[in-house]
Amino acid sequence: MALNRFLISIFFSLTLLTTTTLSLFEPDPDSIPTVYELLPKYGLPSGLLPDSVTNFTLSDDGRFVVHLAKPCTIEFDYLVYYEKTISGKIGYGSITDLKGIQVKRVFIWFDVDEIKVDLPPSDSIYFKVGFINKKLDIDQFKTVHSCGDNGVSAGSCGDSWKSFLQLQGMVDEAEMLITE
Repeated sequence: MALNRFLISIFFSLTLLTTTTLSLFEPDPDSIPTVYELLPKYGLPSGLLPDSVTNFTLSDDGRFVVHLAKPCTIEFDYLVYYEKTISGKIGYGSITDLKGIQVKRVFIWFDVDEIKVDLPPSDSIYFKVGFINKKLDIDQFKTVHSCGDNGVSAGSCGDSWKSFLQLQGMVDEAEMLITE
């Protein structure tokens, strides 16, 4: 009888220990921050991404992938296009190797390669597009904005260079016809 109680006691102790140990390794879904809570921990404003983030991953080296419900645009000082998948590398005060965000200037869409803020923080945020850095007021990125489509369909940004070059070629041909 004493042996049975002892064995039952050991069984319950092992079961309790196993359950406790497993719960230490399983993340609590409520404790995982949203991407909007994570950005300020890196010194960046939470409104850099639209409100349609469905999930994201962040690796130990800072590489991340963000998935949106669909591609969309947001009007800041400039029209910004977000692809369905956005990736890059986040560090304190910056996002580098950025893919999936474009900005429209005149008729052309440009890839945003990098985003940085001043350290210590100021009222400015910087967007690197090619070799150009554009300084903007950070206030417009402090709140999370709703996704819009503004008539921009997926893939239209990537083809903008092609359509611009085709348009330029047509203008050149017209000029040649007029001058001949």
